Amino acid sequence: MELSPLYHNTRPEGELLPQEEAAFALLEELGMDYDRVSGEPADTMEKCAAVSEVLGVPICKNLFLCNRQKTQFYLLLMGPDKPFHTKDLSHQIGSARLSFAPEENLWELLRCTPGSATVLGLMNDRSHRVRLLMEREVYEAEYLSCHPCICTSSLKLKTADVLRRLLPHTGHEATVVEL
Repeated sequence: MELSPLYHNTRPEGELLPQEEAAFALLEELGMDYDRVSGEPADTMEKCAAVSEVLGVPICKNLFLCNRQKTQFYLLLMGPDKPFHTKDLSHQIGSARLSFAPEENLWELLRCTPGSATVLGLMNDRSHRVRLLMEREVYEAEYLSCHPCICTSSLKLKTADVLRRLLPHTGHEATVVEL
């Protein structure tokens, strides 16, 4: 997989998609530093491993989930090598059995396409229909990685900035879970 060099606080060149433009604008508005690498879509964990090497931080899995009735939505940030067992997570958060949410809900609520779900997408969830779940190791790590609402770039952010700047700005809170 071919990747760009590592850039600090620098957007990709050229025209950006509206959701990507909004993600970078938000980072700038909140004064959040970031490192960025770009390339072909990093839409699988195998491709993300190459990105992780350049960023110097493990790439998070970002799973967009819902309950069976599709009335409750969750964004789960977890380590790349953690197994995901819906039964265990459902029990922890007091939800009916979870499954992957439909593409249309991912777009409607977070303005992301499959493979690009991200904590930055919470800026689009103004009605607070998505609950953020963070696996403990991701929550406690110094840095986390995510896409800027499109999987052709990946970012390295300080976890403290996400928790203390981004989430208060969007009105979301993180629920820490054990996986």
